[in-house]
Amino acid sequence: MARNSKRPAPPAVHTDADPAQWTLVWADEFEGTDLDRGKWDYDIGNGFYDYRAHAWVPGWGNEELQYYTAERSNVEVRDSCVHIRAIKESLHGCGYTSGRLKTRRRDGSPLFTKQFGRFEFRARVPHGKGLWPALWMLPQDDAYGGWAASGELDVMEIVGEKPGQCLGSVHFGSTFPKRELVTHVHTIPNGGTVSDFHVYAVEWEPGEIRWLFDGEAWATQSFWWSSSVTRNGKGAVARSARDLNPWPAPFDQPFYLLMNVAVGGNFPGAPNGETRFPAELIVDYVRVYDRVGGYGPPKPRGKGQFPYQKKKVRKR
Repeated sequence: MARNSKRPAPPAVHTDADPAQWTLVWADEFEGTDLDRGKWDYDIGNGFYDYRAHAWVPGWGNEELQYYTAERSNVEVRDSCVHIRAIKESLHGCGYTSGRLKTRRRDGSPLFTKQFGRFEFRARVPHGKGLWPALWMLPQDDAYGGWAASGELDVMEIVGEKPGQCLGSVHFGSTFPKRELVTHVHTIPNGGTVSDFHVYAVEWEPGEIRWLFDGEAWATQSFWWSSSVTRNGKGAVARSARDLNPWPAPFDQPFYLLMNVAVGGNFPGAPNGETRFPAELIVDYVRVYDRVGGYGPPKPRGKGQFPYQKKKVRKR
């Protein structure tokens, strides 16, 4: 696929959000030829500095292989879409470059954050062994501690070699390495794949998160927990209910949005000879809504198991 080849704009669509229930509060339709820097910033590099551990974390903590840039070759606005492109090329010791956008400045200050709401992304998603495209959300502030005590919400990601499935996940629990993960898997109807335009959305309310695909709800999560307890400077397993933050923590704080194409890493594995580059995530729009009339009290916590309830296995 030629890097600068012209594509027609995707057909116009109307949101699946019922205007009687949801009102639009923020959006980017990606008009024009430049990224709106009042809405998005770039992550740069192949890792981050963990100030708690006083250490550099390469590969974004997942042994990823790409170096994120702000180059137009990796992030380009055209045809009323943003194109986030992973390229097989060497840069700063990495074998690939790509793009990662977020509604948060690199200095940590917010561009856009939201607590609760409906979050929609209309996108075409690349696939292939070793590709890890994602549309997701992180907390603006680590109110309950480092990842994942303060949560992570994944609207859409895929295992690159499985284009007929999309995933929705929540990360929660204690600070790494004592975090928890719940992943829901959705098989795209009628033999479809992520390479077509689809609307990926979550409806996040106090005590409940719902995932939607082209307007149809396909998964619900209403159990999670958060603990700020540390031992010896590291996240620790909650030993009793007293170690837990009040429900519905951590999903009761403002989160910001991210869009990226990672390459390689622990989750999808390494690319192989059949993986096609450039690999392009094309996002037609991002729209965020508030519930008309606001949000009620948190829904009761759903069924699940806390770490202090797990049975200990006695070693023989």
